[in-house]
Amino acid sequence: MAKKSSGGGYLTDFEGVAGGVLFVLYVVVFPFTIHWIFRGIETLLNTSFSAAQEQEIYYYFMFAATLLIFYNFIGRTTRRLFEDFLYALATVATGLVAFYGLNELLYRVSRAFLGGDTNLNDVAISAQTASVGRPTLLILIFIAPFVEEVLFRGYIFGMLRPRNRILAYAVSAVLFAFLHVWQFAAGGISVHHVVLLVQYLVPGLVLCWTYDRCATIWCPVLTHVCVNALSILL
Repeated sequence: MAKKSSGGGYLTDFEGVAGGVLFVLYVVVFPFTIHWIFRGIETLLNTSFSAAQEQEIYYYFMFAATLLIFYNFIGRTTRRLFEDFLYALATVATGLVAFYGLNELLYRVSRAFLGGDTNLNDVAISAQTASVGRPTLLILIFIAPFVEEVLFRGYIFGMLRPRNRILAYAVSAVLFAFLHVWQFAAGGISVHHVVLLVQYLVPGLVLCWTYDRCATIWCPVLTHVCVNALSILL
């Protein structure tokens, strides 16, 4: 079949405005304020939350907000998925091969020049999954990838792609990397944080490609889900 475009016509005016607000909250505001928000809620309700409960509440809120704001977009992109389901699955499979192939290459290069073999993201996932129940695993495997793909690929990439394809790839991938690296660099920047930033550019670019190729958000969502699930299982 002919290659499809993931052009910005996918988004309505409401999705463009409300989606922008949600994106800023998710990337810029909540990461630095969510702790204090929960402390305020605890004081107001005279209760307390565990770290796992806070994570669950936060991501279920983001999932609900994403569904409400991008309801029409999700419907349109789901219909596009079933227009050529096998093509979408082939794109996901190709994306996984590209992801793990490029990651392996990057790992070997960074290890040769910088030494060490620790992936801080793997450490974070291990810490999150060591003593949590199924609700948190559901968040790590499906809800977080869904929210992030709708925002970073559906919104950011989809808005920029009709204007400049290279810019769309660059901005989406860099912002995606920043979101995942800032928490590790909070105590100070080191060469390992630079390596981790580059590591996250790889999945960001691959996920952009899967969306650009199929024009359905479910391709990057499914690719992201598979990567997270394999990281947890392995």
